[in-house]
Formats: sequence, C-alpha cells, structure tokens
Amino acid sequence: MPSKLSHPHGHDFMGGIARREAGDFTTDRRVLLLIGLALIIGTGGALAAWLLVNLIALVTNIIWFGRVSTEEVRIAEVVFSPWMVLIPVIGGLVIGLMARFGSEKIRGHGIPEAIEAILIGGSRMSAKVAVLKPLSSALSIGTGGPFGAEGPIIMTGGAIGSLFAQFFHLSAAERKTLLVAGAAAGMTAIFGSPVAAVMLAVELLLFEWKPRSFIPVVVSVCVAITWRPLLFGNGPLFPTHFQTSLPWWGILVCAGVGVASGLQSGLLTTLLYKVEDLFERLPIHWMWWPALGGLAVGLGGLVEPRALGVGYDVIEGLLHNNIPTSTVVAILLVKAFIWLIALSSGTSGGVLAPLLILGGALGWLLGLALPGDPGFWALLGMAAMMGGTMRAPLTGTFFAIEITGDLESLIPLLSATIAAYAVTVLLLRRSIGVDPFESTRARDIMVNTVDTLAATMSIEDVCMHFALTDEAHRTYPVVDGDGALIGVVSRSDALRWQREPDVGVELLKDKISDTSIPIGHPDDTVGHIADIMIASDVARIPVIDPTSRSLVGLIARKDLLRLRQTQKSAELERRPYIGRT
Repeated sequence: MPSKLSHPHGHDFMGGIARREAGDFTTDRRVLLLIGLALIIGTGGALAAWLLVNLIALVTNIIWFGRVSTEEVRIAEVVFSPWMVLIPVIGGLVIGLMARFGSEKIRGHGIPEAIEAILIGGSRMSAKVAVLKPLSSALSIGTGGPFGAEGPIIMTGGAIGSLFAQFFHLSAAERKTLLVAGAAAGMTAIFGSPVAAVMLAVELLLFEWKPRSFIPVVVSVCVAITWRPLLFGNGPLFPTHFQTSLPWWGILVCAGVGVASGLQSGLLTTLLYKVEDLFERLPIHWMWWPALGGLAVGLGGLVEPRALGVGYDVIEGLLHNNIPTSTVVAILLVKAFIWLIALSSGTSGGVLAPLLILGGALGWLLGLALPGDPGFWALLGMAAMMGGTMRAPLTGTFFAIEITGDLESLIPLLSATIAAYAVTVLLLRRSIGVDPFESTRARDIMVNTVDTLAATMSIEDVCMHFALTDEAHRTYPVVDGDGALIGVVSRSDALRWQREPDVGVELLKDKISDTSIPIGHPDDTVGHIADIMIASDVARIPVIDPTSRSLVGLIARKDLLRLRQTQKSAELERRPYIGRT
C-alpha cells in the first residue's frame, strides 16, 4: 500500500515532504484585496514620478537660469562662473539641514533605505519621508548633484505604498508587498521599464517569490505603464537599434566587457567604502557633509560640466556615438570622482543614472577596439555596471532592452551582466538574504538593561549572591566603574570558589583575567552571534561598544528563538498604523 505522501502509482513527487510542508499557503483570497490596493498605488507611484521629474527641472531652471519653468535643460549650458562651485555647496547645506531637522532617512540614494524599511521597520515609512525625499532629491540633482531620479522615486513610491497600506488591517508581509508595488510603479513611470521594475522587485526588494507579493507588484507596474504616455510620452527613453553582427566568438567578448565592468564596479564600491570611512572620521556633524560633497561637485563641474546633473544627454550621446573620445574620458573620470564624494557625504539622489554613465563610458572606450558600433558596447557596459553593482543581473538586462527597445541585444546583454555579476559577487562577498538571522542586527534583539556584577565585589559577596538570590542568572557580565566589560562570572565559578581556602576576601576583578570571553557588537548580524554561541558553547553573549568596550546589551538563546515568532507575526498579525484611536 502506498504511503500518504506518495503518488497512487508509487511515485513520490514531493521529495518526501508533505504537501502541507511544501505548498505556499500564504496566498489566499486576501490577494484580491492587495490587487485592489495595488491599482491605486500604481497610480500614486506614477504621479509621484511625474512630480519628481518636474521638481528637478523646476529647481534646475530657477537656480541655474533664473526662470520659473519645468522645461528640460542641461547644466552644461551654464556659463562658467564662481556660482558653478557655490550652488552645489548651498544645495548640500540645505539638504544637510533638511536631514538634521526633518528626517535623517532622506539621506542616501533610496534603494538601501527601502530595503531597511522592509527588513527592520516592518515595511512602515512615514509621511515626512514621502514629502522630504523628493524635495531633497530635486534640490540635490537640480543644484548639480551627479545623481539620477530613480532611487528617490523608488523611496517615494515605496513610501506612498507603505502609507496607504497603513490605513488598513494588513500584516508586515502585506505592507511589504504594497511598499514594493509603489517603488516599482515609480521606476516604471520614469523609465518605461515595467519588466525591469518587476525584476528589481524580485531580485532586491521582495525577498521572496510568492504569488501573494508578485501579482500585486505586476498589477501596480501595469497601471503605471498605462499612465506613462499621458505623463511622459510614448516609446523607449533612448530609442536605439544596433545592426551589430558579431563573429562566433563575439559572445565571449561580451562577457569580457562584463568582466571589465565588474572590475570597475568592484573598484568604485571599494573606493566608496573608503571615502565613507573618511567622512565618518571628520570632526564635524554629518549635517555639514553634503556641503563638502557639493564643493567637490562644483569643482568637478569646472573641469567637465557635462558630469553634473542626471546626465541623460550623456547616456544618449554614448549610445548614438556622438561624443568625442576626450570628452568621454573626462566624463568618466570626473563623474566617478564627484559621484563617490557626493554619495559618501550622505546627500540625496539615485545611483542608477551615474552607474549607466560610468559603465557606458567604459564600454564605449573598449568598443573603440572592438567590432561594431561603440554605442553597442556602451549599452553592454551600462547594463553590466547596473546588474553587477546592484546585484541584479536580470534587472540590468531587461532595463537596457526596455530603455532602448533593442530586443536583438538580449543575449549579448545577458552575457555581459551575468559576467559582471559573477565578478562582483566574488570580489565583494556581501548580499542581502532572506534569512532573518542574516538580515537582523544584534542591536535589534538584544536586552538593553542588563543585570551585572561589579568588578569590586568580593568573592564572598559573589558566592552569597548566587546562593541567596532566588532569581539569579546562570551567568553575569562583570563591569568596572566605567561600565566596561572585563569578564563573565557563572554559577559554576562561584561553586568552585567556595571550595577554595581563603578566597573570600579577594575581589572579583582579580579572579577574572580571561580576556578571550565571547562578545558581540551592536552591528553584528544575529547569525554571527549564533555562530559565536555555538563555537564557545555559551547561552548568553554580552554586546559591547567596539570603541569604549562599554556593555550595551546582552543576547540570550531565547532572544534568538524570538526571531522565528517575529517572522510568523509578519505573516499573520494584521493591524492599521494610521487612523488608529
């Protein structure tokens, strides 16, 4: 007789796993509610994208040309003057003030902040962010910042989806779906790239592949692309069709361009981390950092003004092969310089357009020595740079196809982006996974109020504490007068000391000399803390400040187990956050 888990004819198609275990039971009729909400959010994301693009144009016209207009203009057309240096500095100063006294979450380029809201914030964003993010981004880009509009609109669209979701009884997982739906709708409206927006949602934001989240995101994207002709016009953003006939070994060359872009991405990412570290060491408040970034932007603009702003004209020039070689080299170097410093300063703006320009410039220069149109290789460099840096190769591939309309470049693009992705994964071993132990920090689950023992206690008092205190823990951190951790004492230590002669008058600090106690830091992942517990066979890990060694928290095994319950609550607990009484 076949078992309950096997097929009637003897075939076990479940791999030994019960259907209840293997099926996706997170999708039910509630997906219809999410679809209905996604219809509204798709419209909101598209309108937010239109508003942001016009805000950028308005700021650019007012500041650089002294006119009130939303006509698209280029900062490169501005006459050289000291204002070219001062305007980005003033813009950075205003953004720093907005972040300090408005919301610190407007800092950055949008996508990491959206991911943080999903992973840590229960997919809840504030109305303040929804308003200040587009304003700060318009000011940053409009005053010359070398950024794009896609990161801010992803953050703004996500905020619209999150805010709308908070009016309803939804779980954190359902709010996440609507947050991502808003973000994808905004990206679709600006670039006319619905497939790439869905791929971005899958590869970077959703952290799952379930109908419950996938279907509403696609619905929102479809609504946004329907609005696009009315808001931005029809057709691809950079219509191009390359008549490049590659030899049989051409696919290897495409992969080689991807490898070069991957190395470029790794170099820029490493430099970005180093420049960020330099800003962290400055003896001034971070509020002033964007102004310093603006100074670098202004000085770079004096060298090559086409490196300022969004730079869509540069992307078009690379694709259509109408930029001189010397100008391409200057844009590549200056854009990289000002982008690294400005982004590290914590100002507001997106990274997608700069990545396209930097990758496209490198691909164009390589294309001078390769068969075919250099613009074709620029397109491969753009996609590879985007896919490798963002760790989203499918997004990069489909994005390049949708902004150009050149479907015939699919295979070369896929080859280049996968190669770049492989290089960046091997060079920079970091990723954002779905494991809550790897996406949660120690500071998020640690106990902040910790019972400790003073280093100046006598051993006799320590033994009495363990013997007479009914609710004594098995172990206690030992701290000095400044709150710094100097060791850990356990119940077994106290029992051993009781049997030693003449030990009662000794001080606890003299008995604890082991400096190899297992510790964690607030920014450590919970997975790392769990590994420490397993390796050292302890049940409690003190968490200390890495600079002062002050004890700031404690993580026990039960705190790790709570993560599972938190994950279950994200699926099942539903409540509104706006409109509650």
